[in-house]
Amino acid sequence: MYRQNRGFTLLELLVVLVILGLLASLVGPQVLKQVGSSKGKAAALQIQEFGTALDLFKLEVGRYPTSQEGLEALISKPANARFWNGPYLKKKLIRQDPWGNDYVYRAPGDHGDYDLYSLGADGREGGEGDNSDVASWE
Repeated sequence: MYRQNRGFTLLELLVVLVILGLLASLVGPQVLKQVGSSKGKAAALQIQEFGTALDLFKLEVGRYPTSQEGLEALISKPANARFWNGPYLKKKLIRQDPWGNDYVYRAPGDHGDYDLYSLGADGREGGEGDNSDVASWE
């Protein structure tokens, strides 16, 4: 018995490629939108983690780290922190925001005892969408 191996024709392959292209054009922008919003959510979670560590620092030391001490005070003892019992972060590391920028920390802050925020994808204050700031007071 003779079996004939049959492949796909060029026309069939082109039809499949066109269908895949149409699906990618419909689904692609939605996926990219989700990736952008997930970075904002990740930044908000990191800010919460820092906020918890800052509160523990205040509980033990009696104050929040100054702007000059910055978030580094959570992993290494500042010179004038008498009752420091850190490090206050599990990984002993000050991570950058999901866009690769440093978080901005000010104490005292304009919105509370401290201000802690990410400048978003553009690295500048303000903005919309992925470029919007993610802040501890929001």
